Amino acid sequence: MVDRTVPGPTDASVRRALHRAATGRTLDVDEAAALLAARGGALDELLDVAGAVRDAGLREAGRPGVVTYSKKVFIPLTRLCRDRCHYCTFATVPHRLPAAFLDRDEVLAIARAGAAQGCKEALFTLGDRPEERWPAARQWLDERGYDSTLDYLRACAVAVLEETGLLPHLNPGVLSWSELQRLKPVAPSMGMMLETTATRLWSEPGGPHFGSPDKEPAVRLRVLDDAGRVGVPFTTGILIGIGETPAERVDAIFAIRRAHREYGHLQEVIVQNFRAKPDTAMRGMPDAELHDLAATVAVTRVLLGPKARIQAPPNLIAGEYDLLLRAGIDDWGGVSPLTPDHVNPERPWPQIDELARHTEKSGFTLRERLTIYPEYVRAGDPWLDPRLLPHVGALADPATGLAVEEARPVGRSWQEPDETYGGRTDLHATIDTTGRTGDRRGDFDHVYGDWSEVAGKVTAAAGGGGGTDGDLRAGLRLAADDPAALLEPRHADAALALFAADGPALDELCRLADDVRRAAVGDDVTYVVNRNINFSNVCYVGCRFCAFAQRERDADAYRLSVEQVADRAEEAWAAGASEVCLQGGIDPKLPVTVYADLVRAIKARVPGMHVHAFSPMEIVTAAAKAGVSVREWLTGLREAGLDTIPGTAAEILDDDVRWVLTKGKLPAAAWVDVVGTAHELGIRSSSTMMYGHVDHPAQWLAHFRVLAGLQDRTGGFTEFVALPFVHTNAPIYLAGIARPGPTWRENRVVHAMARLLLHGRIDNIQCSWVKLGDEGTAVMLRGGCNDLGGTLMEETISRMAGSGNGSARTEEQLIAMAAAAGRPARRRTTAYGSPRA
Repeated sequence: MVDRTVPGPTDASVRRALHRAATGRTLDVDEAAALLAARGGALDELLDVAGAVRDAGLREAGRPGVVTYSKKVFIPLTRLCRDRCHYCTFATVPHRLPAAFLDRDEVLAIARAGAAQGCKEALFTLGDRPEERWPAARQWLDERGYDSTLDYLRACAVAVLEETGLLPHLNPGVLSWSELQRLKPVAPSMGMMLETTATRLWSEPGGPHFGSPDKEPAVRLRVLDDAGRVGVPFTTGILIGIGETPAERVDAIFAIRRAHREYGHLQEVIVQNFRAKPDTAMRGMPDAELHDLAATVAVTRVLLGPKARIQAPPNLIAGEYDLLLRAGIDDWGGVSPLTPDHVNPERPWPQIDELARHTEKSGFTLRERLTIYPEYVRAGDPWLDPRLLPHVGALADPATGLAVEEARPVGRSWQEPDETYGGRTDLHATIDTTGRTGDRRGDFDHVYGDWSEVAGKVTAAAGGGGGTDGDLRAGLRLAADDPAALLEPRHADAALALFAADGPALDELCRLADDVRRAAVGDDVTYVVNRNINFSNVCYVGCRFCAFAQRERDADAYRLSVEQVADRAEEAWAAGASEVCLQGGIDPKLPVTVYADLVRAIKARVPGMHVHAFSPMEIVTAAAKAGVSVREWLTGLREAGLDTIPGTAAEILDDDVRWVLTKGKLPAAAWVDVVGTAHELGIRSSSTMMYGHVDHPAQWLAHFRVLAGLQDRTGGFTEFVALPFVHTNAPIYLAGIARPGPTWRENRVVHAMARLLLHGRIDNIQCSWVKLGDEGTAVMLRGGCNDLGGTLMEETISRMAGSGNGSARTEEQLIAMAAAAGRPARRRTTAYGSPRA
């Protein structure tokens, strides 16, 4: 199965690569692939280099000479799977099993037996989405009230935590961003083997992964990235000897390195050797040779560096413990004194005492760790959900993050943490006087990922805009005659030419946009009397554009109580406001009940107040923490009194730029799902676009198409708000990657194009005085805009980013802005109706 037409490396190329590795040089793919062929004295030298890299990392971690393992039980929740891997004996068919799934009592019996023997990890292994292939699995779940295998897995993980105290490690296969969000609160760690990046092994008949939808490398790479975006301590690895070439093997290691550099979440990398099993399609395939395994481990160590934690399963190495330790591993993985390795049942785990003797014989000390690695235990936020802290804390040594070996798991309630409020709660007022404490968070250098990796993605995404004079003339004709047609793909060149308009052409574009505005909504400039209330700025998502988010221990961090928020709403009502807009950070210590509690408290205090609250990111993460669907979560908020939601967290609805800009925020498709679901439930929303950072006009055009498509389907958008990027304190700007916000030309063109592109779909185009200033706002009102937003009364997000336009305006000041544009002003409600008398 391996492509033999490519000649192997020469002795000279191996020696050159060894020299570069030994002197700490960066290796490329060809050099790393050459080292896989090292044998004899060259292999010994490679092992020495890798071992030295590992030893340096252990010294830096404060545990020199320590090799770890996790004492676990193996819980095979289901052996049914929708995939057809040709080497697997774990997956089977329904008639060979007593039931499609282990029931809850069977799961708990395994976990309790493990706890009695001092195990601390419950490794849940299961096939990918068996209900999508096997009716028996679908029926089993339906009869017990579970929508999916993942719903049942979540319930079992909670039961194990509460009944036994073991820490779940979940291996359910391919997961989406939303599914990772949903499972993170119930498991300190998760995992999925990448196995290989060789697409041909999946796509070609006869390949080991042919016919297995979840083994497509692109899909699995997306899971690695999404796990990082969600902040899950994640285990992955490669499977060697399944037909991949040396270059393909190395490519998989490079892919793992790239993901970890960007997100810092890969707690462990497993290098596993293929072992042929009877009764499989690959039973005649030769086992991966152990010196090949050792060379691969060593290359993995050299490429991933001293901080990586690298494992080789001890039951698959034929007793060659010293060889693998020399190669640079620092972990033996999970070892069970109770349950077999259900994936490799023919190869039992060694006894822990035996493993300790072999480890000591090679000059190392064996220490027990937890399923979540020590570095993530000690870091806490954002890696551990607060509901898991008591369970992990009961078993972990706080000084080292390793397991307390004599500790015995005890079931503990899985519940919200105690509510704590306070911090710099006057920030909404003092941001305009004393300002923020510093221009960046204390964890700036690492919380956002490796900036060089981020910068590389920006370069790859650059482009868009331009066009010919003919395109520009065609675009202006369409803007005059049929502006919404500019969204059609056949007119893309014309639309992009308009985005590049300047000079007299830009003036003409803005004039046409203002003509369309006048015909659509008249001359009145509208505004709402409202108050922004940002109830917490504690957030660990790590959005690279955001200067608002703080760690709990940062000087500017704060968290308001429900009572304090209701007080501010009552003050706003007394001052004449008809709306409060609530948004906060993704604060892990806020209970999931707080969102509905906030709405109810405001409605109880001020029944007539319109509550415009919670971004799509807040909604999707809260629903995930609660373990319910977005629809169910929004229905509960509507019943509590929620009126509308802000269409923020959109940024640019193009994941290529979105993952550069936001790191961990919801994908574009999830944003569309949340907002569309809200509309279907009768909860209308605004729509937004933040521009002028690492984006380009082609992505703006695509963003407008997404908004138009959703509006065609639901009709739920009340307005569009263009949000110029405020760069001053934005991390991605401070790192030298984003540009310093949009140009004045771009501000004019985006607002004008919003009016034209959304004509007939969204009537109200708002400009942000907070970001543009009074004079800039007046110009936008002459170029297609008809709305000023609100008085705000307080505004923290843009001000923390460095906006210099204050955080509040009176009605008189908004009326003056409209007058500066030669237009009358009129007060409105949130939904553009007439306000109370």
